[in-house]
Amino acid sequence: MNPPKRGPVRTAKGVFEAWEKRTELVKLQTNAESAANDAKTKRLKALRLEKEAQDAEAARIAAENAPPAPVKKRAKRSV
Repeated sequence: MNPPKRGPVRTAKGVFEAWEKRTELVKLQTNAESAANDAKTKRLKALRLEKEAQDAEAARIAAENAPPAPVKKRAKRSV
């Protein structure tokens, strides 16, 4: 006769330990996903800030090289 298979013990303690193990795995997975999301957010923020700085520099150079705005003459009023 084969010996009985040793599966999870169906006692309160066994059920609690299985629940605790699953909960810990879920927490680890959630933390890993959160860390990956934070890293992605930091990378995208750095790219956005770099692009904004480049755009600001381009706008500054364009403003320096732009011809001066024509001066509008005021119309004389006749009373």
